[in-house]
Amino acid sequence: MSLGEEIRGHLPFLRRYARALTGTQQHGDNFVHTMLEVIVAAPDEFRSDDGIRIDLYRTFHRIWESAFIDDGEGSDDAENPIVRAANRRLARITPLGRQILLLTALEGFSTEEAALITGTDAPTVESLLAEAVGDLDREARTSVLIIEDEPLIAMDLEQIVRGLGHDVAGVATTHDDAVAAFTATDAGLVLADIQLADGSSGIDAVQDILALAPVPVIFITAFPERLLTGSRVEPTFLISKPFRENTVRAAISQSLLFTPQLAV
Repeated sequence: MSLGEEIRGHLPFLRRYARALTGTQQHGDNFVHTMLEVIVAAPDEFRSDDGIRIDLYRTFHRIWESAFIDDGEGSDDAENPIVRAANRRLARITPLGRQILLLTALEGFSTEEAALITGTDAPTVESLLAEAVGDLDREARTSVLIIEDEPLIAMDLEQIVRGLGHDVAGVATTHDDAVAAFTATDAGLVLADIQLADGSSGIDAVQDILALAPVPVIFITAFPERLLTGSRVEPTFLISKPFRENTVRAAISQSLLFTPQLAV
């Protein structure tokens, strides 16, 4: 199997991670593209005995770390007040801590694997992870609209959302119900399944919601690779079914870092 074939199957999930870390599809995909260029330029330096998936994320980490230092993320130089506000909040959490949180909660890496990716050790990973979780738990609370047609999954999501200190604006099972529920509430975040009860699309419902207000959205699907091809406008935040509580927690906390409400 060629190196390209080995890498291809992991790219959708690396894109998901990159987008969650940067807050946008464009910036996340740009980082992934840069990483691929680095690998093509020096393929022999890319491989190790740790496995292709760890090699990929480790290379991405090095690029992200370099860009973070060079670009001075967290400064107030950005013209866009939304970006400036997000950067101020991001500056309160170490880049490494945020990365470890997403590596473990969103991507499912173990503490030892996260240490290999970030070039640290297990005690450092555990310490930074605890710090990042503590910082995220102190972030602003919001009201969450859940778009999910499976009652048990919807109940799980409600429990997780409330456990994080957020309110549940409502639970919708169809496209029309979702738009109506959003219009009738003050939801500041949307959790959306892809396929809904009446055959309608959660993606279409979210597009109509975003036409009303620019709220952060987290999509939930059993087939994330189908939505992460890099060929069209795609979700910035995406978690896989079946999900764990920590995965939803990390996705919610990270998505709220980029919400327009922070510009107030």
